[in-house]
Amino acid sequence: MRTLDRVLLVAALAAAGPLACRVAQPGDAAGGVGIAAAGDTSQMSPVARFANVYFDSLYAFNPTQGTAAGFHQHDTLFEDFSAPAITRRIATLTAQMSHLDSLRAQPSTPDDSIDAALLNGAIRAELLDKQRVQNWRKNPILYVAQPGNSVDLLMKRNFAPPATRLRAVIARLRAAPAMLDAMRTNVDNPPAEFTALAIRVAGGSVGFFRGVVADWATAAAGSDTATLRAFRVANDSLATAMQAATDWLTHDVAPRSHGTFAIGAKNFGDELRFTEMIDIPLDRLLAIGEANLAKDRAAFIATAKLVAPGKSARDALSSLETDHPTAETLVASARATVAGARQFLVDHAIVDIPSPALPDVEETPPYARVGSFASMDSPGAFDTTTTEAFYYVTPPEKTWTAQHVDQHLRVFNRSAMNIITVHEVFPGHFLQFVYAKQFPTKTRKLLSAASNSEGWAHYGEQMMVEQGFGNGDPKTRLAQLEEALLRDCRFVVGMKEHTQGLSVAQGAKQYFVDQCFQQPANGYEEARRGTYDPTYLYYTVGKLAIYKLRDDYQRYKGKDYSLREFHDQFVKQGAIPIKIMRRILIPGDTASIY
Repeated sequence: MRTLDRVLLVAALAAAGPLACRVAQPGDAAGGVGIAAAGDTSQMSPVARFANVYFDSLYAFNPTQGTAAGFHQHDTLFEDFSAPAITRRIATLTAQMSHLDSLRAQPSTPDDSIDAALLNGAIRAELLDKQRVQNWRKNPILYVAQPGNSVDLLMKRNFAPPATRLRAVIARLRAAPAMLDAMRTNVDNPPAEFTALAIRVAGGSVGFFRGVVADWATAAAGSDTATLRAFRVANDSLATAMQAATDWLTHDVAPRSHGTFAIGAKNFGDELRFTEMIDIPLDRLLAIGEANLAKDRAAFIATAKLVAPGKSARDALSSLETDHPTAETLVASARATVAGARQFLVDHAIVDIPSPALPDVEETPPYARVGSFASMDSPGAFDTTTTEAFYYVTPPEKTWTAQHVDQHLRVFNRSAMNIITVHEVFPGHFLQFVYAKQFPTKTRKLLSAASNSEGWAHYGEQMMVEQGFGNGDPKTRLAQLEEALLRDCRFVVGMKEHTQGLSVAQGAKQYFVDQCFQQPANGYEEARRGTYDPTYLYYTVGKLAIYKLRDDYQRYKGKDYSLREFHDQFVKQGAIPIKIMRRILIPGDTASIY
């Protein structure tokens, strides 16, 4: 399962819609990079055939997502973000939704019923974004993040010879400047928060193309001087265009960025319903978030007294934060935590680990630095030849003040780093990736609900400490509770930013500082993330739903219950909405997810 902690995917949500430069056909191995699509489909069910059509069209107009999923016939194609392309995409989705509605009215197998529900949510969520929210009209991040992600996916995984991948890189480099032109045409009066992040991404991407990409291409070309020349022309052109885009965003767009980021209560509720199958009234949902925040905050304060007797909770947290890595040792400090987290799972029989593989630990690429501190980027479920998975940690920006750098690095203190690794690697996102090829259907390999994927990773943090991770050290418990408080604040802030008019600079930022003990600079980053990731309550929403499911599953299984068996059953089903997960694990279940 590929996540980048879902941040880049959410920031580039509209990238899931624009048409590609040309339509790739099933089995079309463009540039010789491709993997053949499925052959005879005559024995497939109508829903399975529909899924094939849907994903073929999805990856034809979003070839970067196709590359990420492991369908490499799309590797020489690049997205078209023009308004006409988005209009065509809306028409395609509307027709597909009508067809799917007719299929869902017919009897089907349990697997087909699940797939149809997932496909319905994906189509409706994309239509919501393109027709009503219209991020493509107001979010420049969509445009400046896509070139770096698209090219990096071709460079960092060895699914084909370097020379073959270099040809695909050149094709995408040549097509990418048109996206920046589309940005100038489409984006009008963006929110200031979107523009500021877009400037960070665009400016960092210039150095990424001139440095990392150029170095990789030189090695990939070898003695092929003609191909290297072609690369340099295309790469220099895109780097120049990205610098021009950075300047345009800085000097032209920023002064006139007065738009609103809030999507409103109706859109907020619909997004949750389509993507997570959560239809709880928003006032009740907010009450759940605020109650859990109060519960975790009380536990945090009580644990802080064990860490630093006689001192305040904030002082106790500060005593943890002072033991943090430098910018230069950040990656090494993250890497040092991976093996220990895995061994704990083995020693305590937490969950089966069907592979000895470990992720590479690297700095978050510049194009993905949109507010996330750590993320996991794993190969797609249909990548058959590559295993490179990347555990990313985000370094401080070179333009930050010394105070901002220090506050950023405090997030990665020794105790917290172990919990972050639990979330991103074991038993979190990396383990989900290890299971991905075993998910029951194509649709469940390719679509996911964040309340499951992020909920599982966040559940893992608390569950591991409850099972003895950290050897009972209250510092580990305090770090886990700080991560829980952070997600609780996201829950409340995201809802209030988008449905109650809460501002970023004052209200939202201060909420993170006061209620969740965040450093001011980090509180601002978190509050700003909520502007483009409105439903980032999915961490806590998912964790709470998984705990309730676990309790109900234990009652259902009785004396046959074991924690390991529950985890094994949960993680092998795919990252499906918890509402559906309950029906699979507890046949006949009709209870609420909360």
